[in-house]
Amino acid sequence: MYIQQLYTGCLAQAAYYIEAGHDAAVVDPMRNPEPYLQLAKERGTKIKYVLETHFHADFVSGHLDLANKTGANIVFGPTATPGYRAHVAEDGELLPLGDMYIKVLHTPGHTIESACYMLVDKEGKEQAIFSGDTLFIGDVGRPDLLSGNLPKEELASMLFDSLNAKIKTLPDDVVVYPGHGAGSACGKNLSTDSQSTIGKEKQFNYALKITDRNTFITAVTTDQPAVPGYFFKDAATNKGGYTAYDKVLEQSLNALDPRSFHAMQKEGVVVLDTRNPADFATGFVPGSLNIGLNGDFAVWAGTLIAPNANILLVTEPGREIEAIERLSRIGYDHVAGYLKGGFEAWHSSDKPGDHVNIITASDIQDLQNTSDYALIDVRNRKEAAKDRMTGAVHIPLNELAAKADTLHKEHKWLVYCAGGYRSMIAASFLKLQGFHNVASVEGGIANVRKTAPELIELGMETE
Repeated sequence: MYIQQLYTGCLAQAAYYIEAGHDAAVVDPMRNPEPYLQLAKERGTKIKYVLETHFHADFVSGHLDLANKTGANIVFGPTATPGYRAHVAEDGELLPLGDMYIKVLHTPGHTIESACYMLVDKEGKEQAIFSGDTLFIGDVGRPDLLSGNLPKEELASMLFDSLNAKIKTLPDDVVVYPGHGAGSACGKNLSTDSQSTIGKEKQFNYALKITDRNTFITAVTTDQPAVPGYFFKDAATNKGGYTAYDKVLEQSLNALDPRSFHAMQKEGVVVLDTRNPADFATGFVPGSLNIGLNGDFAVWAGTLIAPNANILLVTEPGREIEAIERLSRIGYDHVAGYLKGGFEAWHSSDKPGDHVNIITASDIQDLQNTSDYALIDVRNRKEAAKDRMTGAVHIPLNELAAKADTLHKEHKWLVYCAGGYRSMIAASFLKLQGFHNVASVEGGIANVRKTAPELIELGMETE
């Protein structure tokens, strides 16, 4: 038996490679099949199953591409209705894997078709459970991410039954391998740990400790993080099918000179600059949105760019494929091309550029004393509830598009977040909306705490 977790930090998503004998199964693979193909090749195994725990909302799974390249069977849990060839398993069905078995456990609640996959050895002992979005470490899957027409309360009630009948009854030493970790929007209290046990989760997981149905329903349906707009599109894509990743990559790798790039931009194509915030600030193609590859790139792209938008990329030379792949993970397959040579090529062509002012923490007090800038805090509500810069307007980044028209465009706006990544996204977005006097706090509020703590107050009322 061999188990390897393949973790994608940008989406806080865990896929798994399971091996028994010369057979392998992959649970919830990401879009690009190459890592799983390479792993199977290195270990001399054949991928027999691609196990899908549910129709994912937060990413486009790689099940179709991986199955097409290996001949593996795609497996879903009971009640799933995929729009392509797949095996819809029965509850309790055993799938042979080498000298072991994969047992299918139907666990509706996060979605109707949600399933967990139990690894059972040849003696019948339950070894490990791949719990998808049914059970996380420290949390359970949220029941409000589009599953038919059922209300979240009804799905939460189903989840209560699934946990009590299928999960809490398992032996305490069964290892838990969850589908997500901390940072995922699929839950609100996810741990940074990569694995746990049933016994530990029964002891420490708040949701598993609740024994009253109504209390459980209230607990798992309140205070959930905001849902990025692309989630509902991705769930439909995973159910209905999608374009092969190889084809997406081929049609997206379209190198454009500055003249061709600019011509396409004038037609309304979104320009996405994936460089880090500091590089973007010094110079960029006017009208660009900055979302750096070195942060939560996919989530913010899926929050601020329409799902079917055509996109032009500006990247650090050599990172074009990475940007295309990471967009494809959330179903953003319409990359029209990239700027050959990056921003340096644009700058060398004598085309006009734009910039964002960077304000250091030590300079902020002077700016506030002269009222040169008004402050915007774009952190999330939990962050802003702990502390803020005095006088700041709080608009979480995921709400900025809806609330930008409440801000006066003639003001000078100084944007901050925790460390500077989200504030540059916000600054570039505001400039796209016609805000010309926008600056970003270097290093975010973390630097202000060190350099000018007198500018920070504790506590903040949030709507």
